[in-house]
Amino acid sequence: MHFIDRAEIVVSSGKGGDGVVSFRREKYAPRGGPDGGDGGKGGNVLVSADTKMSTLRDFKFKKHLKAQDGESGKKRKQHGGDGEDLIISVPLGTIVKKMPEEAVLCDIVNPGDKFTILRGGKGGAGNTNFKSPTNQVPFEFTRGKPGMTMEIGLELNLIADVGFIGFPNAGKSTLLSALSSAKPKIANYPFTTLIPNLGVYEDINGFRISFADIPGIVKDAHLGKGLGLEFLRHISRTRILLFILDGTNKNIENDFSVLADEIKNYDAGLYEKDKLVVVNKIDLLQNILSVQTGLETIFVSALTGQNIDKLLGRIIEIYRSITGIGGPNARR
Repeated sequence: MHFIDRAEIVVSSGKGGDGVVSFRREKYAPRGGPDGGDGGKGGNVLVSADTKMSTLRDFKFKKHLKAQDGESGKKRKQHGGDGEDLIISVPLGTIVKKMPEEAVLCDIVNPGDKFTILRGGKGGAGNTNFKSPTNQVPFEFTRGKPGMTMEIGLELNLIADVGFIGFPNAGKSTLLSALSSAKPKIANYPFTTLIPNLGVYEDINGFRISFADIPGIVKDAHLGKGLGLEFLRHISRTRILLFILDGTNKNIENDFSVLADEIKNYDAGLYEKDKLVVVNKIDLLQNILSVQTGLETIFVSALTGQNIDKLLGRIIEIYRSITGIGGPNARR
């Protein structure tokens, strides 16, 4: 499994460069005054969004990352170079926490997000700074301030507009392929999906909606059963929830009830999001049965494409009503 959504690393900012003791010594100024320059500042540690990343896999073997130290000052009052910042690139949806207390430092949710989490040490002063009428030949200088070290935790909660919720083998992966450009693993047995899959629908005008197929939920997933809490949190940032039900199951309404209860037990507020019920596999049914869930229900066949356009159109309508993107009536 290559999907990694948690990591802990140690990061250090750079030490400030030392000030230097130096005196001007030139042919026509053999007794020139002090000219020791200041040290450079140590590099900061920043966390930055990278829209091309979708996992924290890069941090599996990187346990200690450090910014560059500042350079020491130089003669002729030359300032030492500042240390290069350490920029840690993470996927959108990454929460950065100070460990072990798990205090949230920042939440990377938008492209272009960049936060400084550690400042580099200040550079030391060269002996030029200590010259005075009573101290014409100063040998004083100060050393650069040390950098800071911190253990941080990275926790990825996938950002997607639409989250798929359903039991194993409900056809979520097939539906993801039908709605988007994703090509997840598809097979006729439970738990084909062992990691969250992401897909994107994009029209010719550049309008985009992203989908997240969360690994199959089972009863008591909120208690950690099945894949449980490992992936339930990945639907926390979605705008719309799709409950995907297997139309060939005779207990389809009970399936919905169990799924809804799992979401409510995990996070009651999550269930308040906009929702649709999608009954899949209608290509295998002789007759389409009435399904009573209390929610808007759309019957589809992800395999044959039946009613997929209808479902996509409804998702777009709801998305636009929430965000106002591509439509005039944004809901606050």
